[in-house]
Amino acid sequence: MTRIVRRPGAFVCGIDAAMDVIGGKWKVLILWALNEKTCRFGELRRAVPGVTEKVLSSHLRELEDDGIVHREVYAEVPPRVEYSLTPLGLSLNAALEPLGAWGRDHIYRGAGESGAEGAGAEAAAEPVAGLGKR
Repeated sequence: MTRIVRRPGAFVCGIDAAMDVIGGKWKVLILWALNEKTCRFGELRRAVPGVTEKVLSSHLRELEDDGIVHREVYAEVPPRVEYSLTPLGLSLNAALEPLGAWGRDHIYRGAGESGAEGAGAEAAAEPVAGLGKR
């Protein structure tokens, strides 16, 4: 599938292009949930607390258009739809792993300044799976 560029020619750098794909509050959480397993819409909604059906549906469509998410429709009664990451989506999650590690370190660093330095070091030493632990 060819990526549909929503802002053709407007990217200043690679970070700008990446943020166009993952921008917003919910997309990285959707990616994290799909990194864990293939999900149906309702499962995703429960895995990303606070997201509305409208926003989840919209983000899934955008991620599908960008070639990040695969939508599989099964010809059953009632119809079943499952969402999974494409190889491009898996590579995006791998690229986000260092950002997740930085975020965990940043959270623990703030707590560490009040005497809990060991928590940050332990978190940084944990293996990163998907986007990391929340």
